[in-house]
Amino acid sequence: MSKFVDKLQSLSKSSGAPIGFRPSASESRSSAMLLIVGLSGAQANEAKTTADINADAGLVLDQIPSGKVIRQMVEAAGDVPLGMFVNGASEEETSELASSGCDFLVLDIKAAAAILHKEEVGKFLMVEPSLDHGFVRALNSLEIDGVFLSGKGGDSFVAVEQLLVSRRFVELLEKPFMMTLPSHVTKAELTSLSQAGVEGVVASPAQSVEALAELRKMIDDLPRGIRSWRGDVGVTLPRHGGVVVEDEDEEEDRI
Repeated sequence: MSKFVDKLQSLSKSSGAPIGFRPSASESRSSAMLLIVGLSGAQANEAKTTADINADAGLVLDQIPSGKVIRQMVEAAGDVPLGMFVNGASEEETSELASSGCDFLVLDIKAAAAILHKEEVGKFLMVEPSLDHGFVRALNSLEIDGVFLSGKGGDSFVAVEQLLVSRRFVELLEKPFMMTLPSHVTKAELTSLSQAGVEGVVASPAQSVEALAELRKMIDDLPRGIRSWRGDVGVTLPRHGGVVVEDEDEEEDRI
């Protein structure tokens, strides 16, 4: 089982504690969202940063290192799980990554479908914000552990558009949802993302240890229990006489 998937599942359980019940000591210490450190994959020792700041995971975004370098990165990361973003991956390539110590894979939609049945690694999809709502719902039927939202390169802040897109994905998905962060982010922006239902954020590569440590602190300081309710957002409208009718969107979905 993937360590990173385990962390996501623990996060979901702790955020869903019933009202009136006090969380356990371990839940009280856990963060409101997970921090994934983006890595370039150029050097093995950059993975040590993930352990230095107590990140929840590292994710190689730019290039897939050789098997030897991956093993060195896994060793440098210590107990922090390491993942790879892979474009158009084949089943053979993912098997090699898993055998090198990769904890999870982030795939694009061009990846071989056979990969979805692999149980030795966590499996996530990277999707575009413009993905059709029908396709977003269809993701729930796939054997994946969550979804990453692709971000625009060069963003310097979290835009309202990103909050709206995130909220819509969270409402349609029944799986953990994560997104990439701009190069600089404030605690207020992180709070807004957590309220929108984002369960993990990816820090852009090449940030200093000090900047990542500050990001870790901001995430740890976020209040727990502020995540918006995930589920069916259809509404019911009253008619004259007290008869309740369903939202038109829900009726269309059933036809």
